[in-house]
Amino acid sequence: MVWDGEKIEAVLFDMDGVLIDSEPLWKIALVNIFKTLGFELEPMQFAKTVGLRIDQVVAYWRKVYPWENRSDDEVVQDILDEVCRLIRETGEPLPGAIEIIAFLKEKGYPIALGTSSYKQIIRTVLDVLNLENAFDFVRSAEDEPYGKPHPGVYLTCAAALNVDPQHCVVIEDSHNGLLSAKAARMKTILVPEKIHLPHPYHILGDVKFDNLLEVREFMRGMM
Repeated sequence: MVWDGEKIEAVLFDMDGVLIDSEPLWKIALVNIFKTLGFELEPMQFAKTVGLRIDQVVAYWRKVYPWENRSDDEVVQDILDEVCRLIRETGEPLPGAIEIIAFLKEKGYPIALGTSSYKQIIRTVLDVLNLENAFDFVRSAEDEPYGKPHPGVYLTCAAALNVDPQHCVVIEDSHNGLLSAKAARMKTILVPEKIHLPHPYHILGDVKFDNLLEVREFMRGMM
């Protein structure tokens, strides 16, 4: 695959909002758990923490709405358990998610998953979508010193695939994810979640599509 004269040798995926329609489930889980702590987030407030690791999300909101009697780690675990429950009950792949992975594997491209989600969530999503063995490498920002928008998780994916970061393309839905990929010097494809408000950093997407079926056709045209 050649893109603007650059050879693309690997494709990296974000997970939440790209492969699975989990963003609404994260919001439900956050609302449910934060209610138990004595406050409720308004819809407009969620944009402040899109793309961050859940420990960073909890730390952010604790500064805004301090609570007592529950540690950050305990609140994180409560949220993770609630998200997993909701994913198993209602989680569905986003349009084209299964198809584009099958297409890339058929063409022999190495693919990796680089996500801010915790490993517990990753295992649940891959199980629900029947993608347990689909990726050549899976990396959670839980295992990185810094989450997105730091480029660490994507650089680790590229190194594991033995591919130069400049020869990778990342499929993302959030501005923090785009910042992460661009900081890693990778090409970017933006497939924004419909529930996200447009963000100035969305301009960092080299190309933009409505769904992964369109991305598959774009990639097919470059081969």
